[in-house]
Amino acid sequence: MSEVNDLLAQTLDLNGLLDYQDGAVVSRTIIKKDTGTVTLFAFDKGEGLSEHTAPFDALVQITDGEAAITIAGEEHRVKAGQFIIMPADQPHSLKAITRYKMLLVMIKQ
Repeated sequence: MSEVNDLLAQTLDLNGLLDYQDGAVVSRTIIKKDTGTVTLFAFDKGEGLSEHTAPFDALVQITDGEAAITIAGEEHRVKAGQFIIMPADQPHSLKAITRYKMLLVMIKQ
């Protein structure tokens, strides 16, 4: 938790908080509370997360690159500067069209 606390009350470069790693998906927790989380992810080109569901709506903001985000069978291309909301309990998956970084915000109900 000290790593999260090290980010408090500072102006930070979001994309600078996490580096890409070849052939991998890496993440860094920005905020972790009982009421929700904010997590930064970096996906190498071609990497992804297989189809799954989550019990809460999740906002995904792409901060670098481009992703294919499939929600309930419909693919959405999301680029840097854009976001999409993945509805609770809907199957979704993510795949890197290019290397990309995303901020995932989940707020529990």
